[in-house]
Amino acid sequence: MNMKEENARSSAIPHLAELAEFRYQLRTFLSFSEAASEACGIAAQQYQLMQVIAATPEGRPATISHLAERMILRHNSAVELVDRVEKAGMVRRRNDEQDLRRSLVELTPEGKKILQQLVTQHVQYLKTHGEEIARTLRTLQPASQTEKAKDLDGRR
Repeated sequence: MNMKEENARSSAIPHLAELAEFRYQLRTFLSFSEAASEACGIAAQQYQLMQVIAATPEGRPATISHLAERMILRHNSAVELVDRVEKAGMVRRRNDEQDLRRSLVELTPEGKKILQQLVTQHVQYLKTHGEEIARTLRTLQPASQTEKAKDLDGRR
């Protein structure tokens, strides 16, 4: 199959180009995030963990189970990640006074400092590139709304 036939074939798949562009933009953002994290001396996954801890809603404890759920990790993987970040001095564990079987995870002052640096860098990136990402996503939304309406009409 030549290149022209290949392009014609892929253009027959609805939304393929928009999805490919959106995925590219997401990967570009993730690549930026990895580089920014590494420049601060941590792995991107460690930055993500600190984000989840800091963004845990008031009144909900940052337990290992909560962190695993929000990061889409298995419990033992979340434990290992917290161990690494704790050894690096960015988080600490403390016993949950209401349930002694669990530990709560919180940021240390050093963890808060690094998190603030990275959040600032990520927000700046999104100020520069966010509209492009949003524009690509919006190209998919009208199609999604139309498809939903068709699905609803078909079910009646």
